[in-house]
Amino acid sequence: MKSAVEILDELQNLAIGDSNLRERLLKTRQSEDPLEEFCRVCRELGYELYPMDIVQSGDEFYATMKRSTNGGGENSPVLEGEDDPYEMFFASLEQAEKENRLQQEE
Repeated sequence: MKSAVEILDELQNLAIGDSNLRERLLKTRQSEDPLEEFCRVCRELGYELYPMDIVQSGDEFYATMKRSTNGGGENSPVLEGEDDPYEMFFASLEQAEKENRLQQEE
């Protein structure tokens, strides 16, 4: 079974090349519960992904990074945004959408 990070990476690569998929995923951000809606769309696409999977993957990544810096003590640097694969996923899609719009304007 793929991890949440692997699923997000696969979806990100697909969505960057497929404007319809990208638009569908970006629309989930407008939902009353964006994370739940995003996961629902992922499941419709065949990816078993739930909100807690995404939250847990961010927590695990952050904990690993903290342990690897400065011995993992409380003085480890704050890694802002590095613990949120969901937000990083959408930042990448939004950048791809901007680039797509710029290409269409040329």
